Amino acid sequence: MARSVPQTRKAEAFDSALTAVAAQTDAMLAHLLEPCADDVPRLWDAMRYAALAGGKRLRPFLVLAASDICGGERNSALRVAAAIEMMHTYSLVHDDLPAMDDDDMRRGQPSLHREFDEATAILAGDALLTLAFEVLSDPATHRDATVRAELVLGLARAGGPRGMAGGQMLDLEAETDETSDRETVYRLESMKTGALFAWACEAGAVVADADPDARERLRSFGVEYGMAFQITDDILDEVGDAEEVGKAVGKDSGRGKATLVSLAGLEAARSAAIDHARRGSEFLDIFGEKADLLRAAADRLIDRRV
Repeated sequence: MARSVPQTRKAEAFDSALTAVAAQTDAMLAHLLEPCADDVPRLWDAMRYAALAGGKRLRPFLVLAASDICGGERNSALRVAAAIEMMHTYSLVHDDLPAMDDDDMRRGQPSLHREFDEATAILAGDALLTLAFEVLSDPATHRDATVRAELVLGLARAGGPRGMAGGQMLDLEAETDETSDRETVYRLESMKTGALFAWACEAGAVVADADPDARERLRSFGVEYGMAFQITDDILDEVGDAEEVGKAVGKDSGRGKATLVSLAGLEAARSAAIDHARRGSEFLDIFGEKADLLRAAADRLIDRRV
């Protein structure tokens, strides 16, 4: 069935907005990662290599879109978006290491440990992670210290043992655990990927001083969006093209890693991704047209190729 004109326009509006956010995020990251005269050059070069390598900047997009919905100040939201992208980039740098996923390519270029070395990659990841909290705690991010503290707490939870790090541990265990079931996969994916997506949406509301209901609805959208994203990522690992994706594909099945694709098959996985995207959009109903970009972001996942 042909896509309707309104749907097409919404998709085009999302693509345009995502491109704009990527440029704004890159500019903010370049500013925040500008070394001082007495900084250690090699470390900062490695940090910039990883953080400024491109990427869709979906998490920053979610922060800014949620903040805009709630009437937030753009520059404050952009600093939050950059901090979250630093944490995301750190996780990619460490995931690519030989002890983890052992990937040679990331975002279409040699992964950081290949371009530099393993020790530098570890330190650059550590530095990006800690710099993210420095950015959030800086008064330039928000005038209210309580808001800054909440931003720091939220990012720590999203990236810590009950979030991304814990999910990564479960993901490694799933490579050798033949008893992994759908419940296990959903738990690890909600932690490894979903936690940071959920916080990106909620953080946009936090920095905008939104009311609790708006925060909860945006967070709930982020939870569903994160699940849809991870499922489509697993699908791309199965059927995607490495040149388009920007990293190696087929590694999950090669390692025997449990994913929804391996447990239920491609069609069931596609159906689950659609269900999560649609459920996510339902949480946005109270925002009316102001949430159209977030709805389009969820719709776009269904057609995701990279």
